[in-house]
Amino acid sequence: MNLKKLFSLFTILTVSVVLFGQLPKQEVNKGVLKAGFSMADITPSIPVKLYGYASRKTYSEGVHDPLTARAVVFESNGKKILFVSTDIGSYPRDVFPVFQRAIMDRYGLKESEIFLSTIHSHSSPVLSLNPQTGDPNNIQYTKSFQDKLLALVGGAIKNMKPVNIGAGKGSSPVGANRREMLPDGSITLGRNPNGITDKEVLVLKISDTDGKPVGALYDYATHSTSLGPSNMLISGDVLGLSAQFTEKILGKDVVTPVFAGASGNIDPWYRVLPSFNNEPGWVPEPVLLGTLLGEEVVHVFRKIKDIDNPGEIVSDFEVLECPAKITAENKALPDTPATVPVNITVARIGNDIAFVAFSVEMLTEIGMEIKAGSPFRNTFVITHCNGASGYLVPEELYKEGGYEVSTTRFQIGSADMVVKKTLRMLYDL
Repeated sequence: MNLKKLFSLFTILTVSVVLFGQLPKQEVNKGVLKAGFSMADITPSIPVKLYGYASRKTYSEGVHDPLTARAVVFESNGKKILFVSTDIGSYPRDVFPVFQRAIMDRYGLKESEIFLSTIHSHSSPVLSLNPQTGDPNNIQYTKSFQDKLLALVGGAIKNMKPVNIGAGKGSSPVGANRREMLPDGSITLGRNPNGITDKEVLVLKISDTDGKPVGALYDYATHSTSLGPSNMLISGDVLGLSAQFTEKILGKDVVTPVFAGASGNIDPWYRVLPSFNNEPGWVPEPVLLGTLLGEEVVHVFRKIKDIDNPGEIVSDFEVLECPAKITAENKALPDTPATVPVNITVARIGNDIAFVAFSVEMLTEIGMEIKAGSPFRNTFVITHCNGASGYLVPEELYKEGGYEVSTTRFQIGSADMVVKKTLRMLYDL
């Protein structure tokens, strides 16, 4: 063989080795799931009007525990999903679209890739960007909050690295049905120990490829209303305190975004208390309940052993227009909308973990029906997410009445529409 032929053969072999040597590496990297976490302190530095109780007219009078925003971004094959949990009451209609657009524009995310949620704490600031209706202090806070939110998302994206995940389930008695029936048959807000509740604590464990835990995303169905309108201290209440506890126990390197499940008719076992009870020897009820929930999260987290890198991410977003409730008051108004929008966001990671989020305060029966009908083994139902459209009530409760029924903006039958649409979206994933 002459030198020219030998050189040609060597060239072919070299190219082949390079090409085929790269193929296994490309295959290994294909579909690798990555995740990044970030946290930010969002405690107001000025007095603010507090969310959730119309009877409160004055500013907050201090801070019991700090408010936090937590973000986790998952990415696989260029597809991302962002989860943001904030110790806030809700994102009103004048705020959410602004925040959503800012995140989309800065980070190139789509509507279907964003889960921007609150834990519905009634001891947190009212968000507002409307100078006609909003308090100046709250508007100032909301603008600074937006800046922190954008930085939070950027930090999570910057911190992404390969991870493994696994899911587990537990149970907690922290939440109780609040639709209490009085002797005359009417429904009041109280405690109904025998009423339906979703006790499930659903936990997603995230670890790096060396097995070190880096995150615990969890979901539980309860209002954060252990504190009532007389309380003027800022607090994350039950869900916020539970996240603080889990991070303390699991370690400073583990971020624990918490999400409110379908809890429109579920309050904490101890509800709307006037303040934190500092009586010697007494454990304040919000702290007690937050710790109880947090301990269950930690128990579930530590039992999750089956974790892997499932790879594929798929998500979707749709706005479902449901018929608006017709009342004597709004029937005579010419500009009353005929429908009320429900933002529905769904996503899956791998084949057995799904997330479904709603811009409504969904009653627990609806969330349980969605979980029962979901094709995924683990389905996180997240409410107070991507907007605020009010209470969504199952059809059978309209005849009973009560607070949720009297205040809902939705016509009877809307809940069935949401369930059917959601399950269709989940199956399409």
